[in-house]
Amino acid sequence: MTTTPATAPGHRTEPSAGPTVRTVLGDLAPERLGVCDAHDHLFLASPQLPGQELADPEAAAAELRAFRTAGGAAMIQWTPHGMGRRAIELPRLSRESGVTVVAATGLHQAAHYAPEFLAGLTDPAALFVAELTEGIGPDHDDAPHARPRAGMIKVAGGFHGLDRHARRTMTAAAEAHRATGAPIGIHLELGTGALDVLDLLCGALDVPPHRVILGHLNRSPDSAVHRMAAEAGAYLAFDGPSRANHATDWRLPDAVAALCDAGFADRILLGGDTTTAGARSVNGGPGMPYLLRRLRPRLELAVGAEVVAGMLCANPARAFAANWP
Repeated sequence: MTTTPATAPGHRTEPSAGPTVRTVLGDLAPERLGVCDAHDHLFLASPQLPGQELADPEAAAAELRAFRTAGGAAMIQWTPHGMGRRAIELPRLSRESGVTVVAATGLHQAAHYAPEFLAGLTDPAALFVAELTEGIGPDHDDAPHARPRAGMIKVAGGFHGLDRHARRTMTAAAEAHRATGAPIGIHLELGTGALDVLDLLCGALDVPPHRVILGHLNRSPDSAVHRMAAEAGAYLAFDGPSRANHATDWRLPDAVAALCDAGFADRILLGGDTTTAGARSVNGGPGMPYLLRRLRPRLELAVGAEVVAGMLCANPARAFAANWP
């Protein structure tokens, strides 16, 4: 089934009196977001993935076209600061493809950066706020005239815990959230550590739980943790097809159905998380269309088409909207 996107990106919108989604082309009313891939990447580079960089603008354009053909209308790029975001390319790609794009600020795990790069970031909270309110760039991976604003903060936990770097970046994310209202997306390493993240962000740092998006929960199909995180009020992102080192797709419908049966269908987000060039659909991998071509029908069998439509449209519209200053 293909769906026409709710709206095509265009010019920067006028300020809204209510919450808006901050896209690379301007602020957008949440109801105009449409079918959304809530966690993916058009560009990404890391020393942890040598030779597998997402760095080709034309391949990114082809992937967006394939996603739109499959019925997609919007995507959230979770690539944070210093990991090859190519912010200069995002407005053009959004405009030409007709797919709304939201960019991220923030920082990933320390392993994705050179030590001297992190040492030079003396005030990460100020960086996050500037990229959310003034625009991304100039920095080491973006051209000086590329000034689309970020629309979310992405930080990361560790495997079953939070190291010093994670605590520093989450503290900065909380500070930036208080200054801007921006949602905070969390990379959970292999889906673990969700409750530790909530204890820090929503407990010690007082971030409202509905402003937190826990990523990669499909990689650790622990129904008790899923239920506790949903009860706390966070959004739960199930993002990406099977990989060799985490739970396979056949666990996803059961995990989603259990949350729906418990009354938490409105807390679920769905995404693709394409992180290497070989994983793009245009290079023979699952890519962004996989979410709509393969995962959506299976989830519809488990919980119904109307419920899945809410996960793809209404839920991300709420999760990524903010009352921007």
